[in-house]
Amino acid sequence: MSQNEQRTAYRAKLLTFVGDPATTAGGACFEEDGLLIVEGARVLAAGSYASLGSQITPDTVVVERPGKLIVPGFIDTHVHYPQTEMIASPAAGLLPWLDTYTFPTERGFADPAHASNVAEFFLDQLVSCGTTTALVYCTVHKGSADALFQASEARNLRMIAGKVLMDRNCPEFLRDTAQSGYDDSAALIERWHKRGRQLYALTPRFAPTSTPAQLEACGALARLHPDVFIQSHVSENTDEVKWVAELFPGHRSYLDVYEHYGLLRRRAVYGHCIYLDDRDRARMAETGAVASHCPTSNLFLGSGLFDFEKAGVSGMPVALGTDVGGGTSFSMLQTMNEAHKVARMTGHHLTASRMFWLATAGAAQALGLEETIGTLRAGSEADFIVLDPEATPLLARRTALAQSPEEWLFAFAMLGDDRAVLETYAAGERVHRRA
Repeated sequence: MSQNEQRTAYRAKLLTFVGDPATTAGGACFEEDGLLIVEGARVLAAGSYASLGSQITPDTVVVERPGKLIVPGFIDTHVHYPQTEMIASPAAGLLPWLDTYTFPTERGFADPAHASNVAEFFLDQLVSCGTTTALVYCTVHKGSADALFQASEARNLRMIAGKVLMDRNCPEFLRDTAQSGYDDSAALIERWHKRGRQLYALTPRFAPTSTPAQLEACGALARLHPDVFIQSHVSENTDEVKWVAELFPGHRSYLDVYEHYGLLRRRAVYGHCIYLDDRDRARMAETGAVASHCPTSNLFLGSGLFDFEKAGVSGMPVALGTDVGGGTSFSMLQTMNEAHKVARMTGHHLTASRMFWLATAGAAQALGLEETIGTLRAGSEADFIVLDPEATPLLARRTALAQSPEEWLFAFAMLGDDRAVLETYAAGERVHRRA
């Protein structure tokens, strides 16, 4: 048996999903004594050790992780890799933060060597936090997307990324045009979309920094490539919402601008979605567009509180994003922590099982990748992580007293961070182990 076909069996506790725990009884499947069998880059089987132990052949490598928890790799649906080095930069709000820190920082990505260096560090941070797939914003520079994809391809991660489109209301040194943005995006789609595990996302930064001509060109590309992703921002900040109304008069809402240009559909992911109205949420649900809730960023920039209750009533797809560098952590566990608190502030209770679902199977389902990632289902790509309930003294003390799987998972969500991630695997290969 070649190394690429090697069968490996991981014995530990297992968490996977058959549905949204908020709406599906038994949606979360927890195995106290579980077995995950991987062959090459894919999952062969997952379930209880009692039911699957017979599939351990004489040449199977057995990895014992007693007391640890295996879950699907985390999926971060909104993050900016060029903002890695400006994380935790103080500002009065979103728009001054962009002018003071974001745009000057992104200028450096005209240098391919700098872009590559940051891309490598960025991916180190993701895998150390257990994130195996992310929707990534690059900069306006075509080379910044090349750098991210090259680094991801070398690690065989499944990344979804795109060059930012931005032809107005930004510094000249970061400005493209409707035509150059179209041409660069088309070339990047040709080069990277569905190349190995890489996928492309058309990426207008947000409506205020694109002219109608650029949004029209982006919509044309979206029609030509119906399986590419689309990512942008919407209704994050009240000043931003007012600005959009001034720039795009005659539109019913901020979200309506994107719909007008053909950018509201399945595989379209919009960061924040705080100031949507009921009609906006209904259109998100009807088109299959995804709301990426970014709680650490919303709290850090004082943008507002995402309303889980209204999102649930509307049926619009929701996933979680770190939004680094507005967000303050690459950790999806820390993101769950803040999402729980934001939900409580709007009168909604997020269970631990649902938070883990939002960061794994729920995100994959929203992205149309539920057969590929976010799961331990047979045939899926073997992206998974091993969580350690004894990673810190406090976490160890709390998990030791947990009376149920829900309580145990809740401790991870409230007390965990990158230290809780013992190992990260991508396509069956270990890409991180905690020192």
